[in-house]
Amino acid sequence: MGAESNRSRFALILPAAGSGQRLGESIPKPFLSIAGRTILEHTLQPFVDTGALVHVVIPTEKNYIKTARERVITSFSHLSVEVIEGGSERQYSIEKGLDAMKAAGIDAKWVAVHDAVRPFITVDEIQRCLDAAVKFGAAIVAVPAKDTIKMVDLDKMVDQGDSAGNQDTYRIKHTPNRATCWQAQTPQIFDSTILKKAYEQARETSAVGTDDASLVEALGHDVYIVEGRRENFKITYPIDLTLTRWLMEGENA
Repeated sequence: MGAESNRSRFALILPAAGSGQRLGESIPKPFLSIAGRTILEHTLQPFVDTGALVHVVIPTEKNYIKTARERVITSFSHLSVEVIEGGSERQYSIEKGLDAMKAAGIDAKWVAVHDAVRPFITVDEIQRCLDAAVKFGAAIVAVPAKDTIKMVDLDKMVDQGDSAGNQDTYRIKHTPNRATCWQAQTPQIFDSTILKKAYEQARETSAVGTDDASLVEALGHDVYIVEGRRENFKITYPIDLTLTRWLMEGENA
C-alpha cells in the first residue's frame, strides 16, 4: 500500500438495488449466491482487505434490507455498516447514501462508490484509485475502449419496424478518436466535500449523470483515471453471470 493510502481511510457507498430481470433471475443481482457467498459479499471483501475502510452504506431494495444486513454482519462482523432503502435510480441511491453518512456522523475525508455487482475488483486497484484521489481530489478506475465508439444522433432515429423485433436504427453523428476513449468502471473515489457539492448541484439543477464522475465534472472539477482491468466487469447480462460463475467456481460449475 502506498504511503498516501496508509494515511487515508475512506467510507464506501455500495449501491445494491439492481434487479435480476435482465439476467432472468427472480432476486436482485447482488444477492445471487456463487461459490458459497452472495455477489455482494464477494464485492465487499477487497474493500475490507485494504484495511482502510471505516464505514459502508449499502442502499438496496426495501425487501432485501434485512438480508443485506444479515449477510454483511455475518461475513464482516467488525465492519461499521448501514443498510438503507435505495432510490428509484442509482444516482438517488448514492445521494441517499451520502445523506445517511451525514446523519450517522460519519465524517470520512474520502468517499468511494462502487457497484455491488463488480465482484472482481482488486485491493491493488482500490489502493491506486485512492492514491490518485488523495493527490487530485477525484479519481476513477477505467479501461481503454477496445471497440470503436460511435456517437449517434438521437433525433435521427429510424424505426425499421421489421420482423426481428422492431429494432431502431441510428445515424452516426461522429466517431471520436478511440485513443481518447476510456470505459468508466468503479470504484470512483472523491474528496467527500467535492462529491457532496456535486450531488447538491445535481439536485438543484435536476441533472442526471451516468456516473458519479460525470456529476463531479459538471461541477468543474477535474477527474483522473487509474487504469484497471477488464475482469472488473459489471454483471448485467446472462453471459456476465455465466462468466462470473465460471471464474469463481471453475469450469465444472
